[in-house]
Amino acid sequence: MTGRRSVETAIDDTFTKFLTDKGKGDAGEDGAYRTDAKREINRFKEWCLGQRSDSANASPPESWAGVVDGDTVRFADLDTTVFSDYARYLSSEGNTAGTVLTYYAHVASWCGWAHAQGYIPRHYARESDAEDPLPENDGRRPGDQQAWEPIHRDLITQFVDRRVSETFDALGEIEVPHADRGDPDSELWRAKQRARFEAYQRCREQALVYVVAYTGLRGSEFLSAPKEDREGRNGIRWRDVSFADSSVTVFRKSREWKEASLPEPVIGPLRRYAEVLDVPDSWPVFTTLHRPSLASHVTDGLGDAGLDDDAIESIRGGAPDLIVAAEHELDAPKPLTTGGARSIMERLWTHDTLAERRDELDLTLDGDYLELHGGRRGVGEVLVRQFGYAAAARYLDNSEEQVREAYQHIEAAERADMATEAFSQTDNRVNER
Repeated sequence: MTGRRSVETAIDDTFTKFLTDKGKGDAGEDGAYRTDAKREINRFKEWCLGQRSDSANASPPESWAGVVDGDTVRFADLDTTVFSDYARYLSSEGNTAGTVLTYYAHVASWCGWAHAQGYIPRHYARESDAEDPLPENDGRRPGDQQAWEPIHRDLITQFVDRRVSETFDALGEIEVPHADRGDPDSELWRAKQRARFEAYQRCREQALVYVVAYTGLRGSEFLSAPKEDREGRNGIRWRDVSFADSSVTVFRKSREWKEASLPEPVIGPLRRYAEVLDVPDSWPVFTTLHRPSLASHVTDGLGDAGLDDDAIESIRGGAPDLIVAAEHELDAPKPLTTGGARSIMERLWTHDTLAERRDELDLTLDGDYLELHGGRRGVGEVLVRQFGYAAAARYLDNSEEQVREAYQHIEAAERADMATEAFSQTDNRVNER
Protein backbone atom coordinates (compact mmCIF):
# COMPACT_ATOMS: atom_id res chain seq x y z
CA MET A 1 0.00 0.00 0.00
CA THR A 2 1.37 3.41 -0.94
CA GLY A 3 0.61 6.54 1.05
CA ARG A 4 0.79 10.19 0.32
CA ARG A 5 4.39 10.21 1.52
CA SER A 6 5.61 6.93 0.16
CA VAL A 7 8.90 6.00 -1.51
CA GLU A 8 6.70 5.03 -4.47
CA THR A 9 5.74 8.69 -4.98
CA ALA A 10 6.97 10.22 -8.24
CA ILE A 11 9.57 12.84 -7.40
CA ASP A 12 8.03 15.53 -9.64
CA ASP A 13 4.73 15.17 -7.75
CA THR A 14 6.48 16.95 -4.86
CA PHE A 15 8.12 19.79 -6.79
CA THR A 16 5.24 22.27 -6.46
CA LYS A 17 4.90 21.68 -2.71
CA PHE A 18 8.65 22.05 -2.21
CA LEU A 19 8.79 25.26 -4.22
CA THR A 20 5.82 26.66 -2.33
CA ASP A 21 7.45 25.87 1.01
CA LYS A 22 10.76 27.38 -0.05
CA GLY A 23 9.47 30.28 -2.17
CA LYS A 24 8.77 33.83 -1.08
CA GLY A 25 5.40 34.71 0.40
CA ASP A 26 2.60 32.62 1.82
CA ALA A 27 1.64 31.33 -1.59
CA GLY A 28 5.19 30.75 -2.70
CA GLU A 29 5.20 33.42 -5.40
CA ASP A 30 7.97 33.36 -7.93
CA GLY A 31 11.24 34.80 -6.67
CA ALA A 32 14.87 34.38 -7.69
CA TYR A 33 15.37 31.38 -5.39
CA ARG A 34 12.15 29.68 -6.49
CA THR A 35 12.93 30.20 -10.18
CA ASP A 36 16.45 28.81 -9.85
CA ALA A 37 15.36 25.90 -7.68
CA LYS A 38 12.60 24.97 -10.13
CA ARG A 39 15.06 24.93 -13.01
CA GLU A 40 17.57 22.75 -11.14
CA ILE A 41 15.21 20.12 -9.75
CA ASN A 42 13.70 19.73 -13.22
CA ARG A 43 17.20 19.40 -14.66
CA PHE A 44 17.81 16.63 -12.10
CA LYS A 45 14.61 14.84 -13.09
CA GLU A 46 15.53 15.04 -16.80
CA TRP A 47 18.99 13.68 -16.08
CA CYS A 48 17.47 10.77 -14.11
CA LEU A 49 15.25 9.99 -17.10
CA GLY A 50 18.22 10.02 -19.47
CA GLN A 51 16.98 13.12 -21.29
CA ARG A 52 20.32 14.90 -20.86
CA SER A 53 23.66 13.74 -22.24
CA ASP A 54 25.98 12.67 -19.46
CA SER A 55 29.63 12.44 -20.41
CA ALA A 56 30.54 11.64 -16.81
CA ASN A 57 28.54 8.40 -16.71
CA ALA A 58 28.30 7.23 -20.31
CA SER A 59 30.57 6.80 -23.31
CA PRO A 60 29.63 7.99 -25.86
CA PRO A 61 27.45 10.65 -24.12
CA GLU A 62 24.36 9.83 -26.14
CA SER A 63 24.31 6.34 -24.64
CA TRP A 64 23.30 7.68 -21.21
CA ALA A 65 19.96 6.03 -20.40
CA GLY A 66 19.30 7.56 -16.99
CA VAL A 67 18.72 5.81 -13.70
CA VAL A 68 15.27 4.36 -14.50
CA ASP A 69 13.88 2.32 -17.37
CA GLY A 70 10.47 4.00 -17.56
CA ASP A 71 9.27 7.57 -17.77
CA THR A 72 8.77 8.10 -14.01
CA VAL A 73 11.39 8.67 -11.32
CA ARG A 74 10.22 7.62 -7.88
CA PHE A 75 11.85 8.22 -4.53
CA ALA A 76 12.53 4.48 -4.36
CA ASP A 77 14.88 4.93 -7.34
CA LEU A 78 17.10 7.36 -5.44
CA ASP A 79 20.09 6.58 -3.27
CA THR A 80 23.47 8.12 -2.45
CA THR A 81 25.02 6.81 -5.66
CA VAL A 82 22.48 8.68 -7.80
CA PHE A 83 23.43 12.00 -6.21
CA SER A 84 27.12 11.18 -6.44
CA ASP A 85 26.74 10.53 -10.18
CA TYR A 86 24.73 13.71 -10.57
CA ALA A 87 27.52 15.72 -8.92
CA ARG A 88 29.93 14.26 -11.49
CA TYR A 89 27.52 15.16 -14.29
CA LEU A 90 27.34 18.80 -13.20
CA SER A 91 31.14 19.00 -13.06
CA SER A 92 31.49 17.39 -16.50
CA GLU A 93 29.33 20.05 -18.13
CA GLY A 94 32.07 22.65 -17.96
CA ASN A 95 30.56 24.63 -15.10
CA THR A 96 32.76 26.56 -12.66
CA ALA A 97 33.20 25.17 -9.17
CA GLY A 98 30.87 27.82 -7.72
CA THR A 99 28.19 27.07 -10.30
CA VAL A 100 28.37 23.32 -9.66
CA LEU A 101 28.01 23.87 -5.92
CA THR A 102 25.09 26.26 -6.40
CA TYR A 103 23.22 23.97 -8.82
CA TYR A 104 23.79 20.97 -6.56
CA ALA A 105 22.68 22.96 -3.49
CA HIS A 106 19.20 23.44 -4.98
CA VAL A 107 18.81 19.71 -5.60
CA ALA A 108 20.23 18.93 -2.15
CA SER A 109 17.75 21.35 -0.56
CA TRP A 110 14.87 19.51 -2.23
CA CYS A 111 16.33 16.15 -1.11
CA GLY A 112 16.58 17.40 2.48
CA TRP A 113 13.01 18.66 2.32
CA ALA A 114 11.84 15.26 1.01
CA HIS A 115 13.66 13.53 3.87
CA ALA A 116 12.05 15.84 6.44
CA GLN A 117 8.63 15.22 4.86
CA GLY A 118 9.05 11.45 5.10
CA TYR A 119 9.43 10.49 1.43
CA ILE A 120 12.93 9.05 1.84
CA PRO A 121 14.71 7.57 4.87
CA ARG A 122 17.90 9.66 4.63
CA HIS A 123 19.21 12.92 3.21
CA TYR A 124 21.06 11.14 0.41
CA ALA A 125 22.41 14.30 -1.23
CA ARG A 126 24.42 15.25 1.86
CA GLU A 127 25.95 11.83 2.53
CA SER A 128 29.73 12.07 2.46
CA ASP A 129 30.17 9.84 -0.60
CA ALA A 130 27.49 11.78 -2.50
CA GLU A 131 29.40 15.03 -1.97
CA ASP A 132 32.87 13.59 -2.63
CA PRO A 133 32.78 14.35 -6.41
CA LEU A 134 31.85 18.00 -5.78
CA PRO A 135 34.64 20.51 -6.42
CA GLU A 136 36.26 22.53 -3.67
CA ASN A 137 34.56 25.82 -2.97
CA ASP A 138 36.10 28.42 -5.28
CA GLY A 139 35.55 31.30 -2.87
CA ARG A 140 32.17 32.43 -4.17
CA ARG A 141 30.50 31.07 -1.01
CA PRO A 142 27.26 29.72 -2.53
CA GLY A 143 24.23 29.51 -0.28
CA ASP A 144 24.94 25.97 0.89
CA GLN A 145 28.31 26.94 2.39
CA GLN A 146 27.02 27.37 5.91
CA ALA A 147 29.41 28.43 8.67
CA TRP A 148 28.36 28.59 12.31
CA GLU A 149 28.74 32.05 13.80
CA PRO A 150 29.41 32.69 17.52
CA ILE A 151 25.72 33.39 18.15
CA HIS A 152 24.77 30.04 16.59
CA ARG A 153 27.36 28.23 18.70
CA ASP A 154 26.23 29.98 21.88
CA LEU A 155 22.53 29.29 21.31
CA ILE A 156 22.85 25.59 20.55
CA THR A 157 25.37 24.85 23.34
CA GLN A 158 23.34 26.73 25.95
CA PHE A 159 20.23 24.87 24.83
CA VAL A 160 21.77 21.39 25.16
CA ASP A 161 23.46 22.38 28.45
CA ARG A 162 20.10 23.31 29.93
CA ARG A 163 18.48 20.07 28.75
CA VAL A 164 21.26 18.00 30.34
CA SER A 165 20.91 19.89 33.62
CA GLU A 166 17.16 19.32 33.67
CA THR A 167 17.47 15.57 33.07
CA PHE A 168 20.02 15.15 35.86
CA ASP A 169 17.74 17.08 38.21
CA ALA A 170 14.90 14.70 37.31
CA LEU A 171 17.18 11.68 37.75
CA GLY A 172 18.27 12.85 41.20
CA GLU A 173 14.71 13.31 42.39
CA ILE A 174 13.90 9.60 41.99
CA GLU A 175 14.94 7.78 45.17
CA VAL A 176 14.83 4.01 45.04
CA PRO A 177 14.85 1.98 48.29
CA HIS A 178 17.82 -0.33 48.57
CA ALA A 179 15.55 -3.39 48.48
CA ASP A 180 14.09 -2.33 45.12
CA ARG A 181 17.36 -1.70 43.33
CA GLY A 182 17.79 -4.07 40.42
CA ASP A 183 14.24 -5.39 40.79
CA PRO A 184 12.57 -5.31 37.33
CA ASP A 185 9.15 -5.46 39.03
CA SER A 186 9.75 -2.25 40.99
CA GLU A 187 8.04 0.73 39.40
CA LEU A 188 10.49 3.10 41.11
CA TRP A 189 13.44 1.16 39.75
CA ARG A 190 12.00 1.17 36.24
CA ALA A 191 11.37 4.93 36.49
CA LYS A 192 14.97 5.43 37.62
CA GLN A 193 16.27 3.46 34.65
CA ARG A 194 14.09 5.42 32.24
CA ALA A 195 15.37 8.68 33.71
CA ARG A 196 18.92 7.37 33.42
CA PHE A 197 18.35 6.62 29.76
CA GLU A 198 16.91 10.11 29.26
CA ALA A 199 20.08 11.54 30.80
CA TYR A 200 22.14 9.43 28.41
CA GLN A 201 20.18 10.75 25.42
CA ARG A 202 20.67 14.35 26.47
CA CYS A 203 24.37 13.82 27.16
CA ARG A 204 24.76 12.24 23.73
CA GLU A 205 23.15 15.32 22.14
CA GLN A 206 25.36 17.64 24.17
CA ALA A 207 28.56 15.77 23.31
CA LEU A 208 27.62 15.71 19.63
CA VAL A 209 26.96 19.46 19.54
CA TYR A 210 30.23 20.28 21.29
CA VAL A 211 32.29 18.00 19.04
CA VAL A 212 30.78 19.61 15.94
CA ALA A 213 31.08 23.14 17.34
CA TYR A 214 34.70 23.02 18.51
CA THR A 215 36.74 20.19 16.96
CA GLY A 216 36.38 20.93 13.24
CA LEU A 217 36.16 17.19 12.55
CA ARG A 218 34.39 15.98 9.44
CA GLY A 219 31.24 14.02 10.22
CA SER A 220 32.64 10.90 8.56
CA GLU A 221 35.71 11.06 10.81
CA PHE A 222 33.89 10.57 14.11
CA LEU A 223 30.55 9.08 13.04
CA SER A 224 29.63 6.06 10.96
CA ALA A 225 29.52 6.70 7.22
CA PRO A 226 28.06 3.37 6.03
CA LYS A 227 27.98 4.31 2.35
CA GLU A 228 31.68 5.15 2.21
CA ASP A 229 33.80 2.30 0.92
CA ARG A 230 36.70 3.16 3.23
CA GLU A 231 38.20 1.21 6.09
CA GLY A 232 37.68 2.92 9.40
CA ARG A 233 34.54 4.91 8.58
CA ASN A 234 32.63 3.30 11.42
CA GLY A 235 32.69 5.96 14.12
CA ILE A 236 35.15 6.61 16.94
CA ARG A 237 35.25 4.24 19.93
CA TRP A 238 35.81 5.16 23.55
CA ARG A 239 39.24 3.55 23.34
CA ASP A 240 40.13 6.20 20.74
CA VAL A 241 39.51 9.03 23.22
CA SER A 242 42.29 10.26 25.53
CA PHE A 243 41.09 12.72 28.15
CA ALA A 244 44.64 12.95 29.51
CA ASP A 245 45.98 14.18 26.16
CA SER A 246 42.80 16.04 25.09
CA SER A 247 42.82 14.10 21.85
CA VAL A 248 40.97 11.50 19.82
CA THR A 249 42.32 9.15 17.15
CA VAL A 250 40.33 9.43 13.91
CA PHE A 251 40.53 8.04 10.41
CA ARG A 252 41.18 11.14 8.33
CA LYS A 253 40.06 11.90 4.80
CA SER A 254 43.65 11.13 3.76
CA ARG A 255 42.93 7.53 4.85
CA GLU A 256 45.41 7.76 7.71
CA TRP A 257 44.87 7.38 11.45
CA LYS A 258 45.78 10.66 13.12
CA GLU A 259 45.39 12.40 16.46
CA ALA A 260 42.81 15.21 16.49
CA SER A 261 42.47 17.80 19.23
CA LEU A 262 39.65 17.96 21.77
CA PRO A 263 39.54 21.61 22.92
CA GLU A 264 38.73 22.34 26.56
CA PRO A 265 35.00 23.12 25.96
CA VAL A 266 34.54 19.57 24.59
CA ILE A 267 36.15 17.72 27.50
CA GLY A 268 33.47 18.37 30.12
CA PRO A 269 30.45 17.28 28.03
CA LEU A 270 32.33 14.28 26.65
CA ARG A 271 33.51 13.16 30.09
CA ARG A 272 30.00 13.56 31.57
CA TYR A 273 28.62 11.53 28.68
CA ALA A 274 31.17 8.77 29.36
CA GLU A 275 30.24 8.65 33.04
CA VAL A 276 26.44 8.55 32.75
CA LEU A 277 26.59 4.96 31.50
CA ASP A 278 29.53 2.63 32.08
CA VAL A 279 30.17 0.94 28.73
CA PRO A 280 33.11 -1.10 27.38
CA ASP A 281 35.78 0.97 25.61
CA SER A 282 35.05 -1.02 22.43
CA TRP A 283 31.65 0.68 22.17
CA PRO A 284 31.10 3.60 19.80
CA VAL A 285 31.24 7.00 21.44
CA PHE A 286 28.04 7.87 19.61
CA THR A 287 25.69 4.88 19.59
CA THR A 288 22.48 4.45 17.67
CA LEU A 289 19.29 4.77 19.70
CA HIS A 290 17.15 3.24 16.96
CA ARG A 291 14.69 1.18 18.99
CA PRO A 292 14.18 -1.80 16.64
CA SER A 293 17.95 -2.15 16.15
CA LEU A 294 18.63 -2.04 19.89
CA ALA A 295 15.77 -4.46 20.62
CA SER A 296 17.18 -7.03 18.20
CA HIS A 297 20.71 -6.45 19.47
CA VAL A 298 19.75 -7.05 23.11
CA THR A 299 17.42 -10.00 22.43
CA ASP A 300 20.06 -11.76 20.33
CA GLY A 301 22.85 -10.94 22.78
CA LEU A 302 21.00 -12.25 25.82
CA GLY A 303 19.90 -15.30 23.88
CA ASP A 304 23.51 -16.04 22.91
CA ALA A 305 24.38 -15.76 26.62
CA GLY A 306 22.01 -18.67 27.33
CA LEU A 307 18.93 -16.88 28.67
CA ASP A 308 15.48 -18.15 27.73
CA ASP A 309 12.66 -15.98 26.36
CA ASP A 310 11.00 -15.43 29.76
CA ALA A 311 14.25 -14.27 31.35
CA ILE A 312 14.98 -11.96 28.42
CA GLU A 313 11.50 -10.45 28.60
CA SER A 314 11.86 -9.86 32.34
CA ILE A 315 15.23 -8.16 31.96
CA ARG A 316 14.13 -5.98 29.05
CA GLY A 317 10.98 -4.97 30.94
CA GLY A 318 13.02 -3.39 33.72
CA ALA A 319 15.21 -1.01 31.71
CA PRO A 320 15.68 0.49 28.24
CA ASP A 321 17.58 -1.77 25.86
CA LEU A 322 20.74 0.34 25.73
CA ILE A 323 21.12 0.16 29.52
CA VAL A 324 20.51 -3.59 29.42
CA ALA A 325 23.23 -3.95 26.76
CA ALA A 326 25.69 -1.96 28.86
CA GLU A 327 24.97 -3.68 32.16
CA HIS A 328 25.19 -7.15 30.60
CA GLU A 329 28.37 -6.18 28.70
CA LEU A 330 26.95 -7.18 25.35
CA ASP A 331 28.81 -6.55 22.11
CA ALA A 332 28.84 -2.99 20.86
CA PRO A 333 25.58 -1.71 19.32
CA LYS A 334 25.62 0.01 15.97
CA PRO A 335 27.19 3.49 15.86
CA LEU A 336 25.32 6.67 15.05
CA THR A 337 25.52 7.52 11.35
CA THR A 338 26.17 10.90 9.77
CA GLY A 339 22.55 10.89 8.62
CA GLY A 340 21.36 10.20 12.15
CA ALA A 341 23.51 13.04 13.49
CA ARG A 342 22.01 15.43 10.94
CA SER A 343 18.55 14.45 12.11
CA ILE A 344 19.53 15.17 15.73
CA MET A 345 20.90 18.59 14.80
CA GLU A 346 17.73 19.38 12.88
CA ARG A 347 15.49 18.34 15.80
CA LEU A 348 17.48 20.48 18.20
CA TRP A 349 17.51 23.58 16.01
CA THR A 350 13.78 23.38 15.29
CA HIS A 351 12.77 22.62 18.90
CA ASP A 352 10.03 25.01 20.04
CA THR A 353 12.10 26.46 22.89
CA LEU A 354 15.07 27.22 20.66
CA ALA A 355 12.82 28.44 17.85
CA GLU A 356 11.30 31.03 20.20
CA ARG A 357 14.75 32.26 21.16
CA ARG A 358 15.80 32.48 17.51
CA ASP A 359 12.69 34.52 16.73
CA GLU A 360 13.44 36.90 19.60
CA LEU A 361 16.90 37.52 18.18
CA ASP A 362 15.62 37.67 14.59
CA LEU A 363 18.42 35.24 13.79
CA THR A 364 19.19 34.23 10.21
CA LEU A 365 20.96 31.12 8.97
CA ASP A 366 22.12 29.76 5.62
CA GLY A 367 20.10 26.56 5.69
CA ASP A 368 17.24 25.06 7.67
CA TYR A 369 19.32 23.97 10.67
CA LEU A 370 22.88 23.91 12.01
CA GLU A 371 24.64 21.43 9.75
CA LEU A 372 27.69 19.28 10.50
CA HIS A 373 29.84 20.86 7.79
CA GLY A 374 28.70 24.29 8.98
CA GLY A 375 30.27 23.57 12.36
CA ARG A 376 33.56 22.65 10.71
CA ARG A 377 33.53 25.81 8.61
CA GLY A 378 32.72 27.86 11.69
CA VAL A 379 35.80 26.44 13.42
CA GLY A 380 37.86 27.34 10.35
CA GLU A 381 36.57 30.92 10.43
CA VAL A 382 37.65 31.37 14.06
CA LEU A 383 41.09 29.82 13.59
CA VAL A 384 41.92 31.71 10.41
CA ARG A 385 40.98 35.03 12.00
CA GLN A 386 42.86 34.33 15.24
CA PHE A 387 45.94 32.40 14.13
CA GLY A 388 46.19 32.58 10.34
CA TYR A 389 45.88 30.12 7.48
CA ALA A 390 48.78 27.81 8.31
CA ALA A 391 47.61 27.11 11.87
CA ALA A 392 44.01 26.63 10.72
CA ALA A 393 45.15 24.21 8.02
CA ARG A 394 47.03 22.06 10.54
CA TYR A 395 44.06 21.96 12.88
CA LEU A 396 41.55 21.13 10.12
CA ASP A 397 43.88 18.56 8.50
CA ASN A 398 43.82 20.45 5.21
CA SER A 399 46.47 22.01 3.03
CA GLU A 400 47.10 25.71 3.54
CA GLU A 401 46.15 26.24 -0.11
CA GLN A 402 42.72 24.63 0.45
CA VAL A 403 42.10 26.74 3.55
CA ARG A 404 43.09 29.93 1.74
CA GLU A 405 40.67 29.08 -1.07
CA ALA A 406 37.85 28.26 1.34
CA TYR A 407 38.28 31.44 3.40
CA GLN A 408 39.21 33.95 0.72
CA HIS A 409 36.60 36.34 2.07
CA ILE A 410 38.60 36.82 5.27
CA GLU A 411 41.77 37.78 3.42
CA ALA A 412 39.76 40.05 1.12
CA ALA A 413 38.31 41.87 4.13
CA GLU A 414 41.77 42.26 5.65
CA ARG A 415 43.11 43.71 2.41
CA ALA A 416 40.16 46.11 2.29
CA ASP A 417 40.96 47.33 5.81
CA MET A 418 44.61 47.75 4.86
CA ALA A 419 43.70 49.74 1.76
CA THR A 420 41.24 51.89 3.72
CA GLU A 421 43.92 52.75 6.26
CA ALA A 422 46.46 53.51 3.54
CA PHE A 423 44.13 55.85 1.68
CA SER A 424 43.08 57.51 4.94
CA GLN A 425 46.67 58.29 5.86
CA THR A 426 47.46 59.53 2.35
CA ASP A 427 44.41 61.77 2.22
CA ASN A 428 45.20 63.20 5.66
CA ARG A 429 48.69 64.17 4.55
CA VAL A 430 47.27 65.86 1.47
CA ASN A 431 44.74 67.82 3.52
CA GLU A 432 47.46 69.01 5.90
CA ARG A 433 49.33 70.79 3.13
